Amino acid sequence: MTAGATPLVVTVGLAYFAVCAVIGVAAARRTRTPADFFAAGRGLGVVTLALSSMAATLSGFAFVGGPALVYRVGFGAVFLVLPASITATLTAWVLGRPLRALAVRHGVLTLPEALGTRYGSPRVHAASAIALLIAVVGYVATNLLALGLALDAIFGCGLAAGVALGTAATVAYTATGGILAGVWTDVFQGLLMALASAAVFVVAAGAGGGPAVLIRAIAAESPTWVGPWGTVGATTALSWFFVFGIGTLGQPHVLHKFFMMRDDRVLRWYPALMTGALGVTLLLYVGVGLAMRGLVALGLESAPVRPDDVTPIFLLRHVPPLLAALVFSGVAAAIMSTVNAFLNVGAAALTHDLPRAAGRPLARPLAAGRLATVALALAAAGVALWSDALVAFLAIFGWGLFASVFTPALAIGLHWPAASARAALASIGTGVTLTLGLESLAALRVAALPAGVPVAGISLVAATAVFLAVGALDARGEVTRV
Repeated sequence: MTAGATPLVVTVGLAYFAVCAVIGVAAARRTRTPADFFAAGRGLGVVTLALSSMAATLSGFAFVGGPALVYRVGFGAVFLVLPASITATLTAWVLGRPLRALAVRHGVLTLPEALGTRYGSPRVHAASAIALLIAVVGYVATNLLALGLALDAIFGCGLAAGVALGTAATVAYTATGGILAGVWTDVFQGLLMALASAAVFVVAAGAGGGPAVLIRAIAAESPTWVGPWGTVGATTALSWFFVFGIGTLGQPHVLHKFFMMRDDRVLRWYPALMTGALGVTLLLYVGVGLAMRGLVALGLESAPVRPDDVTPIFLLRHVPPLLAALVFSGVAAAIMSTVNAFLNVGAAALTHDLPRAAGRPLARPLAAGRLATVALALAAAGVALWSDALVAFLAIFGWGLFASVFTPALAIGLHWPAASARAALASIGTGVTLTLGLESLAALRVAALPAGVPVAGISLVAATAVFLAVGALDARGEVTRV
């Protein structure tokens, strides 16, 4: 993103960081126990839960990568976000109450601990925590790199300085106030993201004479772009829907928030509020990509050098300056929300899950959690600046790993009494091996799956099949405790 710093953009950016700092200080004063740090004191109501979950779900991809994908491949890109219409309902109905019950009955704070408790297995607890840590580093590194790009656009400070500034700001409120600071900041960030997205969509809808004019111009150039599958075809579009629909049952940065609910009644309205917030915020995803592709087809815009420049170009040339400044801050907000969520679950894996799985809980878990947050952030920032290719690889690897590690063992295991620890370990091993192996082969260009078949989908299906098969075998005799 190369917006170039302007006084207005800089002022809005500084105001945004000032709000985050105030929230961090206030949350730090209320963070006294590990339950406060990792689970926000288990006191979230429905509005806070929905907005914080939405903010953690949508990273910078919704503002930058998403419009670029729509610009490049057309309406097929909608299948990547279309699952947002069902994911909140799916996670609430399938996992909301079981995870809340584990929190109340056993004091569970994390997803790895939930798996270890469900299967009575320290090995399941440790294996899932290790898999989570591997993916978290990639996710945080990717988002810190995107945050560096966004802050370079706001302040004109350069990529390295942007990564450093973004890391410092996020760590400041995450390490001091824990997930409570993250949740409060997420509410502010979620509102900012939703309002900015809706306003930009209104501008995009009026660009070039309106959507009908834009679509006709695009169709004249590329009929497949405006077709139901876009230029990617039915296999890819439906694969995206499957992976991002079912795979959401294994995403820890969202599921972790169910441990924070005040009570089960929150789940009554959570799906509607979460889905509505996602729908409003994703308007920019579709609107900007369509508008820019249509303006190029009409000859009113030159084609961007990189698809990722779609959002910055549209904001700078077609959006009022104040709104553009708010959206640039919204990009930073979206990324920081995601980074906060992943730093918290990663710190919990290091200081809560692994020591407890080994039977040696730490004497000062709150202090350790804060130190682990800083260490993880510094490691991820180093990875982000070290190799762009590695970061991209780890980001893709992370989503599939989360989906294959947690979806079978949680979504099925919490509802299938016969599911065994051996089945959980087998599915976790399958997910890690396939995801890492297939992504590595593709990254090294040694071998790749057929076009339109995602590694995450193959890993998720295979891990689920292994979980069911091993669980069924164990169900014939005594369930194995590992």
